[in-house]
Amino acid sequence: MELRGRTVLVTGGASGIGLALAARLLVAGSRVIVCGRRESALRAAAAAHPGLVTRACDLAREEERVALAEWVVREHPALDVLVNNAGIQRRFRLDEPEPWRETREELAINLDAPVHLTLVLLPHLRTRPRAAVVNVTSGLAFVPLAIAPVYCATKAALHSFTLSLRHQLAGSAVDVVEILPPAVNTDLGGPGLHVTGAPLAAFADEVTARLAAGETEIAYGHAEARARAARAAFDEAFERMNGRPPR
Repeated sequence: MELRGRTVLVTGGASGIGLALAARLLVAGSRVIVCGRRESALRAAAAAHPGLVTRACDLAREEERVALAEWVVREHPALDVLVNNAGIQRRFRLDEPEPWRETREELAINLDAPVHLTLVLLPHLRTRPRAAVVNVTSGLAFVPLAIAPVYCATKAALHSFTLSLRHQLAGSAVDVVEILPPAVNTDLGGPGLHVTGAPLAAFADEVTARLAAGETEIAYGHAEARARAARAAFDEAFERMNGRPPR
């Protein structure tokens, strides 16, 4: 995927993996817009990376997703890459009381938002001569961490959605890319939970290089072994059920 001259929207791009990827895309010559819920984090990201465009948005809310899509198409009509990165991870026991409001928010941000934004922005992306939808899932899509049950379920669902999207858009001008991180040293789930994870800079450097090389499934570290094992028998079954994608 050519990185220079693209116009990219990165959700959850004010910190962590989203910001690391946004910064590298900016350096590569893309115009990059990031959205997030925290104004303070967006201001800090813009100050650290001159040229970064920011937009406050609560992706858990349907009306704000629609407003984001309308704004970005209006203000940045050259948009040709959507990076669905935003996500939250909550750790809790299923056999203990759990507020549904918090569970619903996790479902909305991790799954509703990427599916909805893809559907809303796809008509615009298909008008571009080259475009891409990039979904950030997880190695936990294949092997769940039981203490984070909803997070893992949403990543498995987004992985499945990505496969269907890629199959349906095969032969079009819209590439579908999946990034599958392992645990990465970010504040996902809360500070200090992933300090033994993969270094963020090394992860983002390799992912960006593999994006530029045209890979459509970019699994890193432990996630790569899990993805490879899962795909060993999957590809044949998927093709048998869905047929070969158009060339």
